[in-house]
Amino acid sequence: MLLALYGYAIVIIFMILIMTKKLSALTSLLLVPIVIGCIAGFGSNLAEYALTGMESVAGTAALLLFAVSYFCIQLGSGMFDPLAAKIVRFVKGDPVRVLVGTVLLALAISMDGDGATTYIIVCTTLVPIYKRLNINILILPCLTIMCNAIMNLLPWGGPTARVLSGLGLEANQVMPPYYVAMILSSVYMVGLAYVIGRKERKRLGIRAMTQEELEASLRDAAQTDDEFKRPKLLLFNWCLTILLMVLLITGMFPSAFLFAVGTAIALIVNYRSVSLQSKVLENASSTVFPCICLIFSAGCFMGILQETGMSDAIAYSLVEMVPESMGSHFGLITSLISIPGTFFLSNDAFYFGIVPILAEAAKTYGFTNLQIGLASLTGQAFHLLTPLIASNYLLLNLSGCNMGEWQRLSAKWSIGVYIIYVVTMFGILRMIPL
Repeated sequence: MLLALYGYAIVIIFMILIMTKKLSALTSLLLVPIVIGCIAGFGSNLAEYALTGMESVAGTAALLLFAVSYFCIQLGSGMFDPLAAKIVRFVKGDPVRVLVGTVLLALAISMDGDGATTYIIVCTTLVPIYKRLNINILILPCLTIMCNAIMNLLPWGGPTARVLSGLGLEANQVMPPYYVAMILSSVYMVGLAYVIGRKERKRLGIRAMTQEELEASLRDAAQTDDEFKRPKLLLFNWCLTILLMVLLITGMFPSAFLFAVGTAIALIVNYRSVSLQSKVLENASSTVFPCICLIFSAGCFMGILQETGMSDAIAYSLVEMVPESMGSHFGLITSLISIPGTFFLSNDAFYFGIVPILAEAAKTYGFTNLQIGLASLTGQAFHLLTPLIASNYLLLNLSGCNMGEWQRLSAKWSIGVYIIYVVTMFGILRMIPL
């Protein structure tokens, strides 16, 4: 029990520090678990635990290193310029169109199952437009993360794959009801974007952009000098990117390997000169470096939580919260547990550690593995708001937003997605008894 309290203390103190802006995310991720770990008596082993955690995120760090570098190269080459131009001309200075467009773009790109790709494309395309129209920039990462959370439930996404593996289920059992929930949630996201857009339109009005402002917006979206533009290679760059996305979805090769090879090919084809290649990579480093630092800091945070046993202690404390008298409502209880469970723990820890225990206990009350698996996925509405996900820091870095403010606003809007999941599973489709 004491270990669980130390674990909760690490997460809660971390959240308080970043929400009150007393410390940055990087310093909080490093210092809070170290201080609490020393108090808990693990001081002599903390370095080993931290390194173990950093090693565990090395694959993610490599993925983001090459993915961010790849898209920075393509952004510089002008690959996204036609897309940005179409979006700028479509929105016509109307916040409603901007926000609805944000949701549609994020939903479409999120289908590849890789959050980093979504964040890079959405932010590099839309941040300049948000700034030029003076739309609240915090709305962008909130809508983006929520769309990504919905599409993350696809079979090749992290949580669903873990549920299938951990409970011995098949995709054709889990996905049909969640396809319904995902469609309803996507409609909710478009409606939410429209409502928020109306408020922003009321605050800002519709700015009829002059030709000069239109061209300025396009330059802002491009963000790079003409010497790096490669308009003649536009078709090649799009074909290369689409090929990477297809290979990414099929899972034929590791994601980091794909983007590493893609980065090398994009550099060689677009920039023959070694000196020019160096300049391109230097330009990308301002985006890549802070992100990689945060990823390894998050690895330190997770390593100490897991290696000290605090993560397991939190897991068992969540299971023990369920009173036997509430056994007939075990499906709904599992759904509620999935909110803090997927926030405080990684998907691996929750779906491989807690959910099988919940499923075994639920059998006593007549619940099947499928029902518990479906219930455990409802908490994914909030999962991506956790500070334990490295790619979140990329999203915040690209949009220039504070984690605390982003979490508060996203959590408020994510309640609607969670309600849709619960109503769909327990009410509309009656997949799980209340």
